[in-house]
Amino acid sequence: MTGLTIDASVDMVYAPREDGYINIKSMDFPDKEYFHLSHDLEYIPGFWGSYIRGAVHALQEDYVLKVGLNAIVSGKLPIGGLSSSAAVTTAYLMALCDVNDIEFTKYDLIKYSHWVETEFIGLKNGILDQSANILSLDNQLMVMDCQEWEHEMVPKGEGFPDFEVVVVYSGITKNLMGTDFNNLVDEVRVAGWMLQELAGLPLSKLEDVRLREIPKEVYETHKENLLPRFRKRAAHFYTEQERVEKGAEAWAKGDLEAFGQLMFESGHSSFYQQESGIPEMETIYNILKDTEGVYGARPSGAGYRGALIGLVNPDFKEHIKAQIDAIYPSKHPEYKDVYEVNFCQTDDGARFVDPKEFE
Repeated sequence: MTGLTIDASVDMVYAPREDGYINIKSMDFPDKEYFHLSHDLEYIPGFWGSYIRGAVHALQEDYVLKVGLNAIVSGKLPIGGLSSSAAVTTAYLMALCDVNDIEFTKYDLIKYSHWVETEFIGLKNGILDQSANILSLDNQLMVMDCQEWEHEMVPKGEGFPDFEVVVVYSGITKNLMGTDFNNLVDEVRVAGWMLQELAGLPLSKLEDVRLREIPKEVYETHKENLLPRFRKRAAHFYTEQERVEKGAEAWAKGDLEAFGQLMFESGHSSFYQQESGIPEMETIYNILKDTEGVYGARPSGAGYRGALIGLVNPDFKEHIKAQIDAIYPSKHPEYKDVYEVNFCQTDDGARFVDPKEFE
């Protein structure tokens, strides 16, 4: 998988509490989260405080936490669909490690942040969001092998044109646990299971099935025998793998046009092969696809909520925003007062910064 980090960050300022209490205030949500490290708190669906609870639980799997936090957290873009949960979880983990003198690597952060999403929250997701948030470097493409837990940073090739990242927020914010996301993951596994059976391969437990471990040749040989739903899921996986490889090559060559076209193809496959999008997100995708100055675009996540991201020519920013403003609210008037169009730069991933930067 590939990823970038943008400068529209989730920021947190914090100070240690020797009494072991966690006191978190969000600038984006009402109320605050307040509890002692000794409390065994559960996940509450839809509650923003669940991520600090999960971060505490994740670290307590391996460490005894004694020092708590006073913290204020704020996001620069609307919450949901832009790796915001992974970003804020990473911030909590880094702060907790800092005040408790726990040394950590970037891969440790990915592991613990992923644990929060999967074991505490209950999502069946991978490590792309965490990897992009933690490993990314400004102006470089992060390429992550999610199975081997290995990554490389690909610098921009010679002659790479100037670009900015457009983030078009649909106005829809929902918890992924309230969508078909987990069902979609199971469908991908069933597709792999069916391919194993058709090819006479040893059958894995369903939860252990990985299309990555099934050669594409097996899919090509047996795809017509798959039920349409599962054939589409497998098609998305195998073609997406090819797009990742081609995308890294295009980035390294400085060919933003080719990279952008691969983004469009990825978005199309997400909507029509993975079938994970919703009408509002598809509307934004089609607007960007048909608008001059957009190199490429696709949903920022699974497509059930949140935002689409695109790489754009900075000279066309006003034109791009005007096109979205002219079409999206007329097609989806219920979101006319909450959708947003933001233009961002790439940036380094999660890091400690001087508090003066917040002044």
